[in-house]
Amino acid sequence: MSQASDSRGSRQGAEPAVAVRGPGGAGPRGRGPVQKPKAFGATVRRLLTYLRAERRWLAIVFAFTLAGAGAALLGPYLIGLAIDAMDGAGQVRFGALRTLIFLLAVAYAMDASLSFVQSWLMAGVSQRAVRQLRSALFGKLHGLPLSYFDTRRHGEIMSRLSNDIDNVSTSLSQTVVQLMAGGVAIIGSLIMMIVLSPLLTLAGLVTVPLVYLLARVVTRRTGKLFKAQQAYLGRLNGQIEESVTGLSLVKAFGRERRTVAEFDAVNRNLSEIGIQAQIWSGLLMPLLSVINNIGFATVAVVGSVLAVKGHITVGVIASFLSYSRQFARPLNDIANVYNVLQSGVAGAERVFEVLDEAEEEPDRTGAARLSAGAMDVVFENVSFGYDPVRPILRDVSFEAEAGTSVALVGPTGAGKTTIVQLLNRFYDVTEGTIRIAGRDIRDYERGSLRSAFGVVLQDTYLFSGTIRDNIKYGNPDASEEAMIEAARLVGADSFIRRLPKRYDTQLTENGGSLSQGQKQLLAIARVMLAQPSILILDEATSSIDTRTELQIQEALLTVMKGRTSFVIAHRLNTIRGADQILVIMEGGIAERGTHEELMARRGAYYRMFESQFGSGAALGVAASSSDPDAAADRDSGITTSDPDTGAGSHT
Repeated sequence: MSQASDSRGSRQGAEPAVAVRGPGGAGPRGRGPVQKPKAFGATVRRLLTYLRAERRWLAIVFAFTLAGAGAALLGPYLIGLAIDAMDGAGQVRFGALRTLIFLLAVAYAMDASLSFVQSWLMAGVSQRAVRQLRSALFGKLHGLPLSYFDTRRHGEIMSRLSNDIDNVSTSLSQTVVQLMAGGVAIIGSLIMMIVLSPLLTLAGLVTVPLVYLLARVVTRRTGKLFKAQQAYLGRLNGQIEESVTGLSLVKAFGRERRTVAEFDAVNRNLSEIGIQAQIWSGLLMPLLSVINNIGFATVAVVGSVLAVKGHITVGVIASFLSYSRQFARPLNDIANVYNVLQSGVAGAERVFEVLDEAEEEPDRTGAARLSAGAMDVVFENVSFGYDPVRPILRDVSFEAEAGTSVALVGPTGAGKTTIVQLLNRFYDVTEGTIRIAGRDIRDYERGSLRSAFGVVLQDTYLFSGTIRDNIKYGNPDASEEAMIEAARLVGADSFIRRLPKRYDTQLTENGGSLSQGQKQLLAIARVMLAQPSILILDEATSSIDTRTELQIQEALLTVMKGRTSFVIAHRLNTIRGADQILVIMEGGIAERGTHEELMARRGAYYRMFESQFGSGAALGVAASSSDPDAAADRDSGITTSDPDTGAGSHT
């Protein structure tokens, strides 16, 4: 159900807490200091749980990694033997050299082939894990209460489902294989280095602490920046979603320049954060190259001294330099891929924040299913507030008998929409009880309770797809004949048959190609086909012209027959035929009764009617209300209005 302004404030987008400085270190444009990732290790461990189902494939990938690492480690050793096979001029052992070259080619071919296979397998593993995470997030969104969506921008939520999940996917596909291969290569290279020359190994390990310190400093900074980057990207997506959805309103108020300026401000912050993240992450590899070159030079000098003294051969030095490079390269790769991991963890944190949100309260043990049929609704001393310290409803009590219509009128913000949201259990009451068919609604299964309601809103929503899909949305198993009959009963069949493909006509998002009245008729047909027990009309005709309203009102009367109905309306002439009218003011029921009774009382309802139709009309209606013959003509349906005069006529 749409959220009306009578119940809560505007949505608040989550602000990324990061200081963004302009050129020259100008003051921060953000709000607050840079935040560190909340729990890097815990997030990584939780992320790895999504790989548990892929243990078998991970074991296969690891086996290929071991085989590939073995082939790669064999190469430098064979190179050393090949060099030692060339003792000098005229002392080359060509037979051994040919064999070594052949083995070297086989080793490198195996390494390349196994690397391709393990990358191919890991792509499938990571995508299946991410699919599981994406499904978990999407399912979670449908289990969250409406209060979660009321306080967040929809584009920012969509960013978590798209951009953040994509970052996790990239991180998993790249880092898992890199970490496996890197770890095996480091251990294997270190073992071979020790076997060749323990003394030379000590010289080669001198630069390792420098690599660790550099990686630690850089990744700490990039982790904060990647977290902020994802937050700003979420804000940007939220702004884009709002701007595109409300584009007609932006143009109507001439706010194009202001909207573009606001977008540019967020985009600039995102760009500056992105530049800082890329600079810091790009700084790592050049510095690591310098450190590695220092290490190679150290190995070369020490190795030359040992060779001159006869402790090792030239072939050993060549092999050792290759192993030293294989030892350093995974360290560099792991340090570099750690930046990718930071970005993925930043996205995973944002995803897990949603997954950790409290869902709607589960059904009570032994909850019953609500059966179909007309049923009464009773509010007993109901109080409620979206903010506990600011109640919207205070001690509201009323009864709607089965099959009757109840109209809710009152100023904006009085709590009318809140009443019907409590009926649907989109929110639970703070105090009091709501009963349907004599039973507390919290004793029913939430799914069966909500399926008993049919809702027609002021702003109807149609999904992308055919007209048939939209009418059948609430009852997918309905027959073709039942669907057409529902459309015919509400008056939608005639205009549908004038369309080129009739019920197979494709609609864009929210039925953009249809008029407001046509969309409303489809929404009513959708409710008609669903056969609800209780009907809720929330300003269902307030945004259409008067002539179209006549057609809509007739359709609504058809749907309301035999159903308990709640009608929220500001046009008072449309609810004159309601069995009971509740005037909601300041969170309570100021007046209740039929139209004639309330007009004769000359209270709040009378003044509202007078403000819409003038004192003369109000006095005339009040006078006719006291006439028993006129009052006897009142029907229990809602009232339509003449398209030319606006005068009410009972239907």
